[in-house]
Amino acid sequence: MATAAPTREMVAGAPDAPAAAAAPDLGSLLEEMCFPGVNRDGPALRGAKVTIVGCGSVGMACANAILSAGMASTMVFADVDQKKVKGEVMDFVHGGAFLHANIKAAEPNYDGSEGSDIVVITAGARQRPGESRLALVSRNAAIFKSILPPIVQRSPDTLLLIVSNPVDILTSIAARMSGLPPGRVFGSGTYLDSSRLRVALASELAVSPQSVHAIILGEHGDSSVAVSSVANVAGARFSDIRMSDAQWAELHGRVIGAAATVIALKGYTNWGVGAAVGALVGYILRDEKRVVPVSVTAKGTYGIEEDVYLSLPSVLGRGGVERVVRVPLSEAEQGKLRASARSLAEVAATVDL
Repeated sequence: MATAAPTREMVAGAPDAPAAAAAPDLGSLLEEMCFPGVNRDGPALRGAKVTIVGCGSVGMACANAILSAGMASTMVFADVDQKKVKGEVMDFVHGGAFLHANIKAAEPNYDGSEGSDIVVITAGARQRPGESRLALVSRNAAIFKSILPPIVQRSPDTLLLIVSNPVDILTSIAARMSGLPPGRVFGSGTYLDSSRLRVALASELAVSPQSVHAIILGEHGDSSVAVSSVANVAGARFSDIRMSDAQWAELHGRVIGAAATVIALKGYTNWGVGAAVGALVGYILRDEKRVVPVSVTAKGTYGIEEDVYLSLPSVLGRGGVERVVRVPLSEAEQGKLRASARSLAEVAATVDL
């Protein structure tokens, strides 16, 4: 006669089987991948009010990218040139049937910017042909002294996105002047540089830039670090496809010189950085948790001892920079990143606040 299959009741007295090992908590694994020290969560966004400080070519390119994507319900323009502000507001308002946003001008004292969720600062002296970003620091630091106190007074819970150059040093200055917590003040940094690198690599390989995964870290400028060790196309690393160090250095050199080339041709850059800033604002407003290279406080990461801001891979969401991801850099890349930090610290030390 066939034996009945054992039921749960029939084996109740049997010795317990060894418990299966608990699955690792993926949230804790992510924490292990990140550097400590930045705020993980920020205040929930009350709405989508964005203020653009600086109505020059860069500021308006940023505004156009944000408005065209429908990411802000209210946008405020602020600039010392009130005539320019009035004209830009009027020009955008004429497209109100397509932009679906309330666009208005701030007063000279920044009244009207109250309650901004994000303040994008593009104001500053324009980079001259042949002038390095670091040479701009003294002129633009003085401008920040007049901008930041009234802005933060009117929007104490805002996120500050610094675009003005030299962006790393000015982001550090903005963090000190504003008194806002770490993570709520950050710069556009090397996000555009990383796009330029991806475009250059894509052109060489005849693929879409969206299929190329590569980042530039460090200074938004001459001491930036193009990270070859993790660059890849669909998982195929460039280090595995016989790209030589000389070829990589040549591509990186093209990226470093890209802005100067555009400035020599048209006098300024604006559309690329506008697209980059528009993307960053979108990641925040949609709380995407996108990992992007932006300028953040870097002390304590990769052996950096200086109190500087430079671009590191950061998780960007509604709280601003919520984490800094510990990307496995080679020893050579870490050394270059530390050298970039020292270079920025030397220039920052010359700024009188």
